[in-house]
Amino acid sequence: MTSTREEAGQGGAKAAGFDPKLIEPYVVKDPQALTLNVAKALENLGKAASSWLGPRERGEVVDPVSEPMAELVKTMSKVSEYWMSDPKRTLEAQTQLLASMFGMWTQTLSRFSSEGEAQPLQPIKDKRFADEDWQRNPFFDFLRQAYVILSDWAEKMVTQAEGLDEHTRHKAEFYMRQITAALSPTNFVITNPQLYRETVSSHGANLVKGMQMLAEDIAAGGGDLRIRQTDTSKFKVGENMAVTPGKVIAQSEICEVIQYEAATDTVLKRPLLICPPWINKFYILDLNPQKSFIKWCVEQGHTVFVISWVNPDERHAKKDWESYIREGVDFALDTVEKATGETQVNAIGYCVGGTLLAAALALHAQRATSGSPARRCSPRRSISPMPAI
Repeated sequence: MTSTREEAGQGGAKAAGFDPKLIEPYVVKDPQALTLNVAKALENLGKAASSWLGPRERGEVVDPVSEPMAELVKTMSKVSEYWMSDPKRTLEAQTQLLASMFGMWTQTLSRFSSEGEAQPLQPIKDKRFADEDWQRNPFFDFLRQAYVILSDWAEKMVTQAEGLDEHTRHKAEFYMRQITAALSPTNFVITNPQLYRETVSSHGANLVKGMQMLAEDIAAGGGDLRIRQTDTSKFKVGENMAVTPGKVIAQSEICEVIQYEAATDTVLKRPLLICPPWINKFYILDLNPQKSFIKWCVEQGHTVFVISWVNPDERHAKKDWESYIREGVDFALDTVEKATGETQVNAIGYCVGGTLLAAALALHAQRATSGSPARRCSPRRSISPMPAI
């Protein structure tokens, strides 16, 4: 029975001028399996919607979209007003679009005819349309050309709108690019040949997985979409990353201080303090034994201390830059002195951690010259900064 359906479909494709080989990857082989997976995908979509709506209903998340949307409507209305205020300009805009669409439609009809000869594929600069079926398959080729014509026409409506000040034109061009990019056929399953083929070949399993990941990413973001860049379940601190031996020896409201075990019989007199960034965290310097700067430092005889920053939440809403110096850098310096008895340290700062370390040094210098009695600015303590990265 299935064979009969496929043969009938191939016969119809030949009659319409299609190459059956171009149609075969898009033919659903198991409608029942596809239907079940679509139902599962919709179920996961419901979970994603609940994760998104829940925090908003509880007042935990407020979407500040009303003002940007109002600005978008206001800006694009000025463009529309220019073209709609004069019937002649309106006709001119419509004529531009219809002429381009008619030319594309004529070309598409010639490809559908049995007499139409196959045209060699031309390179497309837009990477979104890199798949060969955007040209080889008449249906997707039509979608691609229609999208290009419409998006180019829409952008010309902005650039050719006279009377707009430069700032308004710049905003309108930005908004139009975002709108046309969002409406690209590459963004939708049934109008993207790669996604369509994957959906057919997996009987919709890709949709189930995608919706599941969407729900998980919204839940992880507390109601906002936090797109994962890797499978975090594969990594665990202390097991397959950040495995250099050490322990937390002090903790403040915004950080922990880790001291690493010595790997040599003797160690250098001056300890090393590392101030990492907030985003990458300390383990960016201790990914694994083969990619660990911290392990290398310990093996060279350094007594290594690292600041591990706490993920900020509502408790840290009033913490400012100086708070991170006092309760981060200065707190770590106090900890190093208590652990080693040394008042001179080498220090390295990475990324924003380097900026914080430089600011701390400047603040210490300012307090020292002003005669501040602050304990952390005692002249007996000195920091030797190494290059901030």
